[in-house]
Formats: sequence, structure tokens, C-alpha cells
Amino acid sequence: MGAEERLAEMGIELPPPPESAGSYLPLVSAAGLAFVSGQIPVRGGRVAFSGPATDGNIDEARESARACAVNVIAQLKAGVGLARVSRIVRVAGYVMCGPEFTRHAEVVNAASDLFAEAFGEQGRHARAAVGVSSLPLGAMTEIEAVAEIRP
Repeated sequence: MGAEERLAEMGIELPPPPESAGSYLPLVSAAGLAFVSGQIPVRGGRVAFSGPATDGNIDEARESARACAVNVIAQLKAGVGLARVSRIVRVAGYVMCGPEFTRHAEVVNAASDLFAEAFGEQGRHARAAVGVSSLPLGAMTEIEAVAEIRP
């Protein structure tokens, strides 16, 4: 079963990939890899989750990271096709938060879990989870990824 079928089983319909919010490409393929630019939790053309993550809104922050991962997968589908993705190699997750917040890994786990659910064992990856003071458009989270692709 492929990633699209797994996502459909989970009730996830991939949206059209969000357009770039600046002077960059949403995805670049080189040397057998697809580099997906940071995706924020855009749904229906607007940022769905904004403001800092706190211990009081950890579930919302996890949902934000998952929404970012859906957009990463949508970019992969549009840019190279999900059937060509042989592995998610690396993920970087950024969480807007204050200096007292230390649950970055827990937030970004929601994105990592979705990649593993969608791509199976090939969705497991190396990762960074980082807290930052702000993100584009006030987004709560941002996820970027590198995927290995078949010719």
C-alpha cells in the first residue's frame, strides 16, 4: 500500500500545496533528493494555528505540526509524486514558543508520526526540533523535510 492509500485510510485528503510566501521554491530536487521548504499550518489559504506553543495548548501545537506535515506531503505529491518517494530522510521542526517551553520534541513528534504512518518504515527519519521566538505569518509551527526519491 502506498502513501496516498494510507493517508486515505486515515481520512486525510491532501490539499493543493500552499504557494511560496517569498522568493523561494517550495520544493527542489537534486541528486536523488527532494528538499521541501518549510511548511506552515496553512489550511484553506490561511494560517490555521498561530501564536506561541505553551504547556496549556500542547494538543493544539501538535495539531499545528501535523498540519505542516500534511503540507509537506502535499508539496512532495505535487513536486515529484508520492510514488517516487522512497524515504523521508530528515525533518526539521520549528516551534514558536517562549524560553520556558521545553516540549519541542513532543510537538514535532506529531509530524514525525504522520510521516511514519503515511510512508511506513521509510517514513522514519533523522530530525531536529527547535524552539524559536517567531515564525512566518505568526505560525505556531513550521516543518521542512528532505526525501529520497526514485528516478
